[in-house]
Amino acid sequence: MSLYEPMLRHLKSRELFGAIDRVPALGMLVSEQTFEVSNPSTGEVLAELPDMGVEETRAAIDKAHVAQPEWAALTARERSDILWRWHQLIVDHTDDLAAILTAEMGKPLAEAKSEVAHAAAYLQWYAEEANRIYGETISPPSTDRRMLVIKQPIGVVGTITPWNFPASMVARKISPALAAGCTIVLKPAEQTPLVAGAMFALAHLAGFPEGVVNLIYASEGNTVGRELCSNPKVRKISFTGSTEVGRLLMRQCSDQIKKVGLELGGNAPFIVFDDADVDAAVDGAIQAKFRNAGQTCVSANRLYVQSGVHDEFVAKFVERVRELQVGDGFDPGVAIGPLIDGHALAKIELHIADALAKGGAIRCGGGRIGSDGNFFQPTILSNVSRQMMVAQEETFGPLAPIIRFEDADQAVREANDTIYGLAAYFYASNLKRVWRVAEALEYGMVGINTGRMSSEAAPFGGIKQSGIGREGSRHGLEDYLEMKYLCMGGI
Repeated sequence: MSLYEPMLRHLKSRELFGAIDRVPALGMLVSEQTFEVSNPSTGEVLAELPDMGVEETRAAIDKAHVAQPEWAALTARERSDILWRWHQLIVDHTDDLAAILTAEMGKPLAEAKSEVAHAAAYLQWYAEEANRIYGETISPPSTDRRMLVIKQPIGVVGTITPWNFPASMVARKISPALAAGCTIVLKPAEQTPLVAGAMFALAHLAGFPEGVVNLIYASEGNTVGRELCSNPKVRKISFTGSTEVGRLLMRQCSDQIKKVGLELGGNAPFIVFDDADVDAAVDGAIQAKFRNAGQTCVSANRLYVQSGVHDEFVAKFVERVRELQVGDGFDPGVAIGPLIDGHALAKIELHIADALAKGGAIRCGGGRIGSDGNFFQPTILSNVSRQMMVAQEETFGPLAPIIRFEDADQAVREANDTIYGLAAYFYASNLKRVWRVAEALEYGMVGINTGRMSSEAAPFGGIKQSGIGREGSRHGLEDYLEMKYLCMGGI
């Protein structure tokens, strides 16, 4: 595996980086084919990893299938203890994991450290929740019966994680499954597999038995995904990514009626009412729109601002956005890193061109930065209408389109006019309005007077075509458990 010196300068332990390409080789078949992982800021190659396919995936599933009964047979406390050790190793290696994450994904180093801390928080939460898997008793219809419900792990879980949060998504998906007694086969995004590899290296140090956690590197997900969906030894698929791919995975799982957990696309509205604290709303919009260069599934995609505060909000928002520094995530003071690749750049340019052709206006930004890397100026559009692509599609970039509205019913109606239902945000102070709008918005998560709401203690997920199931909280653990009813007669 090649070494990338700017990243290595930030590593305290080069051994951790050196172990990444060896993680899949721990007791399983590894492809001789390789693929490259590159830095989106510079285009430089970070590493060469084994490019795995059907045979390697099947071998990993077999390992997980063999290991699962013994893992499930451990006491909850024993599983909890191993998760606690993994949590502590993640905490101890925060700086190294963040440096790897910044190098392969591009987000600023401070933001990467925050993500690693978030990943550790999920491990801590489910280390605790492992001890809280409860059944129930039911009052029987006769005195000679006893009726109860027990919870058991689903079995082998196939997981596919995205490139935009390559550390926290690994922890959020697999920690509840492991706490429940399931075993894991994980395929990280091909753009950002290195931090997942480092986390799995630490998982082995934490003491997970062989076959419990299994990692698949692959340059494309189709063959791996098909095997995970079609293999009868896999009892559940957990996927975060686009709605298009989510539909495909559901179809592939349908023949076996396989359980799926899907966290898919979003088209989040961000609504500012006349009675809002405008300065607080601007702060929230910066968080909700430009965190991770706008490359989050809960990123504010459409900003609705009521006429009474529209001009004030836009003026203050533009002033703040112009101050945001764009650059390599390792450089001090950088607030926004690169987009992940050239396709992301092309999409944001397409959305801007479409908006301008239909009467939109650029208030700041609007173009690429430099010829090297995938950098784009944080951009604000005004005079935006519902007919524009930017109001209908998820941009996944640092582009904030602002739509003026007159009344609350209009804002809620337009906010709900989408196939997506992941996250929504609004700012208001009138308590009656807060309750009515929060209940009327057709989204799985609603941020009220805040631009950031993710927490390991809260259920993360959407409705409509934004997904199925929840991650995080006690509800995330339930998604990896089967309910079994026991009826005892003749007692």
